[in-house]
Amino acid sequence: EVQLVESGGGLVQPGGSLRLSCAASGFTTSRYPMNWVRQAPGKGLEWVSGITSGDGTTRYADSVKGRFTISRDSAKNTIYLQMNTLKPEDTAVYYCDCDGSRGQGTQVTVSS
Repeated sequence: EVQLVESGGGLVQPGGSLRLSCAASGFTTSRYPMNWVRQAPGKGLEWVSGITSGDGTTRYADSVKGRFTISRDSAKNTIYLQMNTLKPEDTAVYYCDCDGSRGQGTQVTVSS
């Protein structure tokens, strides 16, 4: 059974940092493209970042490029999203996504 469990969200001031984690079970993350998506209040899902299988090429939405970093720890079968210089518009529920399967999400709130 595929299972994704996100964690690491919280309340942070503008300019702060958070690191999100996505622990996977039931499959090997390094064999699949993995993505982070988010949903802000009252808005649809927005793709944030992705990492390919194999060589682990990374891509980012323009809105987070230069501030967020996606990575993979194959030994732990876990995907991370390091988020720096957070802005209020980054406030959302963040989900780890593998081919449409997502976890319960983790809330990120950026506010002073």
